[in-house]
Amino acid sequence: MANKQQVVASVLAVALLLAAVPTVVHSIGVCYGVIGNNLPSASDVVQLYQSNGIDSMHIYFADTNALQALSGSNIGLIMDIGNDNLAAFASDPGAAAAWVQNNVKAFPGVNFRYIAVGNEVAGGDTQNILPAMRNIDSALSAAGLGNIKASTAVQSGVTGGFPPSQGTFSSDASSYMTPIAQYLASTGAPLLANVYPYFSYMGNQAQIDINYALFTSSGTVVQDGGNAYQNLFDALVDTFYSALEKAGAGNVKIVVSESGWPSAGGDAATADNARTYNQNLINHVGQGTPKRPGGMEAYIFAMFNENQKGGAETERHFGLFNPDKSPAYQMNF
Repeated sequence: MANKQQVVASVLAVALLLAAVPTVVHSIGVCYGVIGNNLPSASDVVQLYQSNGIDSMHIYFADTNALQALSGSNIGLIMDIGNDNLAAFASDPGAAAAWVQNNVKAFPGVNFRYIAVGNEVAGGDTQNILPAMRNIDSALSAAGLGNIKASTAVQSGVTGGFPPSQGTFSSDASSYMTPIAQYLASTGAPLLANVYPYFSYMGNQAQIDINYALFTSSGTVVQDGGNAYQNLFDALVDTFYSALEKAGAGNVKIVVSESGWPSAGGDAATADNARTYNQNLINHVGQGTPKRPGGMEAYIFAMFNENQKGGAETERHFGLFNPDKSPAYQMNF
């Protein structure tokens, strides 16, 4: 009996110890773009997310069809306001409030996580990001939706510096990024970062090995003080963290709002590379980065190959699925 009691006590002690360890949240989502003329209905898309165990989605405007289909699904959502709304929302709190009422409050069954106030904004419009974020946050609070945070999505080009510990906001971005970072620190919202090792590799193939970009390096590639980098994704994310620290916003977390690899249309754009990158990203998100170990939230770009996207041919080949809902290549979520 004593032995049995000791075993029970030991099991209980271990259970209490495990309960005291904070659970690290990690999540893998997929971006749902709709720049195509042959895509499935929004309700079919939501079913495809659910049948594949994809728990989060990123959409690029207030898509009523998607919002209706998402209602009751519990799929976590990042929703962009659309860059064309930035100037109006920056100058007119009423316009921001009406948008929140019509597109957020009107869909109580949707699990909104973040509102992206601008996505890779460039030029003079960058000065509208922060005032628009303030007005969206105020509108969310006034609507009783203060748990939904406003942020903005930026690309790696707003940072510079190597190795990752030397990361800063670049000279042409710091004037707007530093106040944005400090504002996010005050609200508890994350910074949304679009992180693409593919484009970094394409821009510097002479110095970046493709295995470093694909998560397939056999060992450390970059040693940065006490931090060892075996993949480019971690290095890019930690460059953002260093930039946030130098801006006085070291408590702001990064949510990777886009990342992916094209399966056709250009150099190194093959189905095998796309599968390798995206599967390794899925497997990696639970680990975090050397600067921020633990789980992280990331969104793969994108759900479908979108045949009407402009730009380089690769832009039309980032999809995990074909428009007929068949996999572009096999993945395990």
